[in-house]
Amino acid sequence: MDHSTIYRWVQKYAPEMEKRLRWHWRRPQSTSWSGDETHVKVRRQRTYLHRAVGKFGNTIDFYLSRTRNAKAAKRFLGKALHGLKDWEKPAVVTTDKAPTCGIAMSELKAEGKCPGEMVHRQVKYLNNVVEADHGKLKQLIRPVRGFKALKTAYATIKGFEVMRALRKGQAAIFNLAGDVRGEARIVERAFSIGPSALTEAVALLASNLEGRAA
Repeated sequence: MDHSTIYRWVQKYAPEMEKRLRWHWRRPQSTSWSGDETHVKVRRQRTYLHRAVGKFGNTIDFYLSRTRNAKAAKRFLGKALHGLKDWEKPAVVTTDKAPTCGIAMSELKAEGKCPGEMVHRQVKYLNNVVEADHGKLKQLIRPVRGFKALKTAYATIKGFEVMRALRKGQAAIFNLAGDVRGEARIVERAFSIGPSALTEAVALLASNLEGRAA
């Protein structure tokens, strides 16, 4: 299959997959977050992928920006907090010593969009969990034949991030088979392909009962 065909599929379906599966995998398991940026080349220019992961390495959110300033940090943090219940929001956010995140938090707190009691901890060595996760994501990005536009880069990264979140087990409650096939079925159900989750669960239960009876 020609690589341009796969490219077109990724550009069309990866953003839609991220949109439809967002509520499946985006369930923070910890109120301690680590935030950091890593760079991604677009037309040989450096852009910044803002990312946050939980204490146990689960992906919280991500945002691709041309800049690494307080405005971009605020946009990312606002995106990460959007739609979360109060008990899902972080009590502590750990970042490096760059001042941008602190400015963003202060502005969001003033606007009532960020928990007032949230602590910003700037200790670089405590941020290893997100930096290690950057490396694993870069392993997927590296073989790509370069990005020519921010839009196409972001669309591709959305696909990578969602599939990595599924592989981390962040949507395990929806993975009825408990394996790679189950991950594929989560995506298929999001696009209304194949049987519903209820039908699949009933069939799986019947199969298990038959196996025990035998």
